[in-house]
Amino acid sequence: MKNAFNSFDRLGNIAIAKFSPSTKLSDKKQFADKIMHDNPSIKTVLEKIRGFKGRLRKQKTSWIAGEKTKEVLYRENGCVFRFNTDSTYFSPRLSNERKEIAGMIKPGDIVLVMFAGVAPFPIVLEKNSKSKKVVSVEINREANKYAKLNVELNKVKNRVEIVQGDVRKFAWKIGSLRSHIPTRPPKRNFNVKEIRKLTINDKKRMELENIPSKYDVIVMPRPQLKYSFLEEAFALSKKGTRIFYYDFTPISEKEKIVEKIKMEAKKARKKIKILKVKSAGEIAPYKIRLRVDFKIL
Repeated sequence: MKNAFNSFDRLGNIAIAKFSPSTKLSDKKQFADKIMHDNPSIKTVLEKIRGFKGRLRKQKTSWIAGEKTKEVLYRENGCVFRFNTDSTYFSPRLSNERKEIAGMIKPGDIVLVMFAGVAPFPIVLEKNSKSKKVVSVEINREANKYAKLNVELNKVKNRVEIVQGDVRKFAWKIGSLRSHIPTRPPKRNFNVKEIRKLTINDKKRMELENIPSKYDVIVMPRPQLKYSFLEEAFALSKKGTRIFYYDFTPISEKEKIVEKIKMEAKKARKKIKILKVKSAGEIAPYKIRLRVDFKIL
């Protein structure tokens, strides 16, 4: 139990602890009581059963003590967020990343955030910069429900646009809508049935009418998936676009990520300039979340 008293993550009013399989329930409750005693603003303690996984980035927790809820009220960078610990993804460890990127947004920039979750990046960027518009794209429907709520809570409804859907389909539909001619659909990971669904109906066309097809800034806080989504980012970019790309890599293999970006740029016939390569946090021993900033020339 001695080590366990230091092993929990805090998300606003909720603490999430991880125990070894042999830990007794009575010890878990003792630990939970101590957390709440030492941190009066924590009202609930959950146990992490399974970490985030899959395209929707869901985790599994179980209630240990306190209020029986999994809904978080979390504050950062002058913003407030509500979300469910299990049905949506949120990383407080990216708080400084959100603030740093907000500081690099120029007045009038039109920004796209892929894999936006409950909209922490879009809202922090909008609230802490003079951007013209931020478009938030997320595939998880539950996350998008919270994103819409968070946009209301932070009073940025007129400047943050929430789009439900897969980033790949979004890129193809926007391209097709703007060109008014059939654009080639994505080659990867779609079967015939899914390709048919990419047809833009009148309702979807109306939803996308106010969505830009090219962006000044593209932020890519990717989940741990093999597919890079760089093809879609390049399709939505223009000369001068700055892209903030996140990936996961062993510390010794950072250069491979940079080379991957260069190869994808060459395939997309885009010239780029690498601006910065930095660690955005350790996720496991000797493995980091890497951020590569680059610009379209």
